[in-house]
Amino acid sequence: MIDSFNRTGPLMEATSYPLWAQLLIQACAPSKARVVEHEIYQRMRDGKLSPQTLRQYLIGGWTVVEQFSLYMAQNLTKTRFARHPGEDMARRWLMRNIRVELNHADYWLDWSQANGVSLQDLQAQEVPVALQALGHWCWQTSTSHPLVVAIAATNYAIEGATGEWSALVCSDGTYAETFAPAERKRAMRWLKMHAQYDDTHPWEALEIICTLAGNNPAEALQAELRRAICKSYDYMFVFLEHCLALEQRQSGRSRMALVQGG
Repeated sequence: MIDSFNRTGPLMEATSYPLWAQLLIQACAPSKARVVEHEIYQRMRDGKLSPQTLRQYLIGGWTVVEQFSLYMAQNLTKTRFARHPGEDMARRWLMRNIRVELNHADYWLDWSQANGVSLQDLQAQEVPVALQALGHWCWQTSTSHPLVVAIAATNYAIEGATGEWSALVCSDGTYAETFAPAERKRAMRWLKMHAQYDDTHPWEALEIICTLAGNNPAEALQAELRRAICKSYDYMFVFLEHCLALEQRQSGRSRMALVQGG
């Protein structure tokens, strides 16, 4: 019998959740930090990311953004009404938020078009496979893994890290000012939405996870959750490292051109 969890403290405080969940957050923190503190996002914040790298980033990231509502829909099919309080919670939450995620694809397209990347470019997906691996992982976990694990890998891990790195990019107005005033609001809408409004989503996902797993889940389930969360962060890190390598090659070519020109 599951030792049921019912949150009594504030949604966005780790101490409101069972000890095992607090330890899970701590165990995954280094993997998460590699993503949210990545040099790519610092360069983006400062308006110093090359157009070529940003183009690859936007095209590579499109699949996850465009299909995120589909990942959630796959998880919705795993629920049954009144079978478990955690499933009921997940069912209501997923139904409510799938429509929101559909709008986010529109906003990513706006951001892309402001950088000269068309819908056709996004759909063609002419990028290295390293930039597509995260999307494959999200699809795999949403279609193949138990509800609690899939929500941990996507809505908790990916949405949580995304909220933090987008807040970093928006932490001052430097990046926004790279766009012309007439297009700035549209170009920044995806980033602003995630930096300002989505910060509760990963905590809501954590509450669902804990309600599904209970106060004392088996060690095997705790380990599976940890692996899934860290794997999402690791795939995000691989994506960013590939972008950084491209950026460094672009920077090296620019320096070489200056030397040759001199």
